[in-house]
Amino acid sequence: MGSAALFVAFLVSAYGVFTSLAGALKWRETTVRSAEAASYVSFFLLSAASISLLSAFVRRDFSLRYVYEYCSLSLSDAYAATAFWAGQEGSLLLWAWLLSAFTALTVFLQRRRDRELMPWVNHVLTVNLAFFLILLNFVSDPFAPFPGSPPPDGYGLNPLLQNPGMVIHPPTLFIGYVGLTIPYAFAIAALVTGRTDEGWIFRIRHWTVISWFFLGVGILLGAEWAYVELGWGGYWAWDPVENASLMPWFTATAFMHSIMIQERRGMMKIWNMSLIIISYFLVLFGTFITRSGVISSVHAFGKSNLGTFFLVFMCLTLLIGFALVVWRMGILVPRKRLESATSKEGGFVLNNLILSAMTFAVFWGTIFPVLIELATGKKLAVGPGFFNRMNVPLGICLLLLMGLCPLLGWRRTKSGGLIRNLRFPLGGAAVFAALSWVLGVRNAPSFATFTAAGFVLAVIAQEFYSGSAARAAATGQPLPRALVGLIGAGRRRYGGYIVHAGIALIFIGLSGATMTEEVNATLRPTESLKAGSYTLRYERMQWVPTSDRLSVTTRLRASRDGETLGYLVPERRFYDRKEDQPTTEVSILSSWAEDLYVILTGYNRDGRASFRVLINPFVPWMWAGGYVAALGTLVAVWPRRRRGDRGLPGREGAE
Repeated sequence: MGSAALFVAFLVSAYGVFTSLAGALKWRETTVRSAEAASYVSFFLLSAASISLLSAFVRRDFSLRYVYEYCSLSLSDAYAATAFWAGQEGSLLLWAWLLSAFTALTVFLQRRRDRELMPWVNHVLTVNLAFFLILLNFVSDPFAPFPGSPPPDGYGLNPLLQNPGMVIHPPTLFIGYVGLTIPYAFAIAALVTGRTDEGWIFRIRHWTVISWFFLGVGILLGAEWAYVELGWGGYWAWDPVENASLMPWFTATAFMHSIMIQERRGMMKIWNMSLIIISYFLVLFGTFITRSGVISSVHAFGKSNLGTFFLVFMCLTLLIGFALVVWRMGILVPRKRLESATSKEGGFVLNNLILSAMTFAVFWGTIFPVLIELATGKKLAVGPGFFNRMNVPLGICLLLLMGLCPLLGWRRTKSGGLIRNLRFPLGGAAVFAALSWVLGVRNAPSFATFTAAGFVLAVIAQEFYSGSAARAAATGQPLPRALVGLIGAGRRRYGGYIVHAGIALIFIGLSGATMTEEVNATLRPTESLKAGSYTLRYERMQWVPTSDRLSVTTRLRASRDGETLGYLVPERRFYDRKEDQPTTEVSILSSWAEDLYVILTGYNRDGRASFRVLINPFVPWMWAGGYVAALGTLVAVWPRRRRGDRGLPGREGAE
């Protein structure tokens, strides 16, 4: 059923490609509606195919090669279900299903609006869907049978992927990736039809924010997975696949800020079109390097024959997009010009330049080794040092700008008002600078990051207080109630401030990267080691056999000043499959100030064990910042009330 559903979905999508184009060119409503109906049918068929593959994993149907490669009898039902997207074929099917769902949802929501744009929007989305269905049907079939008679058991899931974070990390990241197809489709439709005013931006604003949110959450979940599962003590290694997810997040962030200028002042039309085209190109680029085998990464799927297909498709996507921009250059002229660099527009322009520079630095550092190998045949690695040297200073500048922009006015900013509004934020920055010094932050970039984060948080606190106080004075409400009303009346503005607060907390977490303390020791049972202010007493080692692995488990008691803080249980796991390398299961004791991170690096039959102990300052603030940013995104996209609150401070239209 799944194989048949995939093939029929390909035929239906091909029909949708031609009928949507015919309807757009000749503007026949019946043809347009037929193409839209094809989008619904494609979603239904891909849902059937996805359910079929999921059922095969749950039933352990090893007659399918893909199920054999990523599932086994010993695998739990939860991991058997999520093995659906563990490999290349299943991840492509997940991508295609999400794209069909988003296409059907867009067609449904726009069924009575933008009838001139929608045939082209549907055409672009259906072309993208047809591309993935070609791959699924003719290149990378998830329903390909196992050669020969079905084996009694499967090969199984990579132990590194048997982690709760990997259950939700790939789908979350994919929602962010696929979601950016919708803004791209609307941009192309606006260029083709010549409707390049602000209308297309209004239609994609929520899609962009939601895609940006899921992409950001996926990046953080991936960092957390690397932190707890790979056992190296860090969360970001500037791996090419990590970079591939970060680049479209940078450009989407820039786009969300620059469209405010177009909405408010009619400026940056060419830039906004270019940004969304580049964002979708980077989505395809990330998929290309993950599946082509041109780079080596723990996150990649390995070598395959998909690379050429993606290379051609992403180049066509970029060329067609920019050809349309050049064609429509005459109607993309801005209505107004930048009047002052010290204005909100000037701040957003600088924000975009910094994010673009960071994107280019990451892109160049990722692609440069590939170009060198193609040109000379020599392998070259670009390490974290390059990325840190390029992006850390830019990131600190971006953080400072995040705090400065809310204090700037549209068109121009009066110097007297700016100086007055800077007093409290500068005081907050001074407090954070003193606090960072007390906490032992001596490295210059870390000190600057910590201080800049304090500046941003102080600006946000001031914005909330001043808006609430003005609203309370105007309505006679108590300050807490006025605060709630302020956020409700200006969800987009104040939700954005909450997101900025979350980003500032993430930067605080990042600032501790240069302050890690490390201790390595080999202990016998009852012996202890000192790591910072902690004392770790090694208590025992156990050998724990299970159905599919043998675990070497150790137990340490962590204390400070004689008071027990908790127990750490780092492990080494050996799996039955000889091909699998032993995995390291770290143990972490977290507090708001730092993580005590313990790795079992060696062991001996007589009970001796070797440990690597890391003290990672401020890391918990990074995960907390992710939750705060998620809350802010929820506030920003929550539907507004239609009535009430007109003319009160904090109204959305006053931004």
